[in-house]
Amino acid sequence: MEILYKVHNNLYVNLTNKCPYACTFCLRQTMDRIGESDRLWLEREPSVEEVKKEFEKFDMTQYNEVVFCGFGEPTERFDALKEIAAFVKEKYNKPIRINTNGAGSLINGRDIAPELKGLVDTVSVSLNHPEKEEYLKLVRSKFGEESFDAMLSFAKACTKYVPHVVMTTVDTTISHEQEAQCQKICDEIGAAYRIRPWED
Repeated sequence: MEILYKVHNNLYVNLTNKCPYACTFCLRQTMDRIGESDRLWLEREPSVEEVKKEFEKFDMTQYNEVVFCGFGEPTERFDALKEIAAFVKEKYNKPIRINTNGAGSLINGRDIAPELKGLVDTVSVSLNHPEKEEYLKLVRSKFGEESFDAMLSFAKACTKYVPHVVMTTVDTTISHEQEAQCQKICDEIGAAYRIRPWED
């Protein structure tokens, strides 16, 4: 069961396979692995203690940051995420990033952004599309209509508590005009905009 895996110079934490979205472009629909992983489908969700022990197998001096991102939405296990992030900060003093769909506050039934303060250095939110209707068609969220506004609100809230907030789209999936609209949204929120390469 692959709990930690390397992508470039970062170590990724695969906490859960749960996700309230079924994005049309999601890698897990077509493959079992990312980066230097073997298989990211979990037999069961690892305990916090199991995840902590996994770090002992890695030379942590080799990695730039620890990223919560696997075959699922990391905020589905938000309490576990916070505990592991605190452990990584204390023991290894590594920057922490969360790659998220931005639905964490909907998933947890509360505004989780304040709880990231001092624990998380970067939050990367998948913006995906500047227009609500098209966004909903792309992400197929179980939360329906409220998903787009909730994602934007979460990103904006994060700018108060997290040093780096980034919003992303995938290149080749939207037009240059739409990318310009995304840049405008990010400027209004106070987040950086990044166009991610399509991973195949």
